[in-house]
Amino acid sequence: MSKIALITGANRGLGRNTALSIARHGGDVVVAYRGNAGQAAGVVQEIQALGRKALALQLDVSNLAAFPDFAARLRAGLQETWGRESFDHLVNNAGHGEFTPFAQTSEAQFDGIFDVHVKGVYFLTQTLLPLIADGGRIVNFSTGLTRFSAAGFSAYAAAKGAVEVLTRYMAQELGARGITVNAVAPGAIETDFGGGLVRDNKDLNAKYAGLTALGRVGLPDDIGPMVASLLSDDNRWVTGQRIEVSGGQAI
Repeated sequence: MSKIALITGANRGLGRNTALSIARHGGDVVVAYRGNAGQAAGVVQEIQALGRKALALQLDVSNLAAFPDFAARLRAGLQETWGRESFDHLVNNAGHGEFTPFAQTSEAQFDGIFDVHVKGVYFLTQTLLPLIADGGRIVNFSTGLTRFSAAGFSAYAAAKGAVEVLTRYMAQELGARGITVNAVAPGAIETDFGGGLVRDNKDLNAKYAGLTALGRVGLPDDIGPMVASLLSDDNRWVTGQRIEVSGGQAI
């Protein structure tokens, strides 16, 4: 029986790359997306072209009140598509950034970041626990910015720091069910995240490349396959860990 992974924010960027990487490793995927149904449908088609099954479901991870309805739709989709009432892997990827200096960051910006990256991860995972199979995997996306710092990322990095602490607690409390929980922390990556901040700004790209041992910034293909490998049975004994995938940034 194939494994099923649910990935939030899977319609673009690292989420899309992770979804396709999982499919290439023989897994099926639930593509959760916030607002671009066309993008999500495109990812589903790409996964199906790889010979795997996929399902797209709308989800706004900042809207906690909608989580019970999402769980109900997910349960129905699992039954209809796979004949199952559970899935195996949860990848909490969805998110956004606020690139504002500490002194100018507003309460609304701060709350927006924490609502998505902390409360969203906490309560979505809690809501979906009855649907996650024993022996499953949870991967929470963090950031290299919890280890090194860069001006303008204070709220974002603080939220991801909370995610890393939460990861350890989840690993401890879910271990009795054989569920592993780890945090993956990318360094600077060329995606549309932050409006293509690293991808499109040549000076910033070169700056981060110069701080990286392997001499360049990351690409989505550097991250998705690593997550897919972490979900495999070969990594069943890895849990409660922060795993940085940065090419050696700022070491």
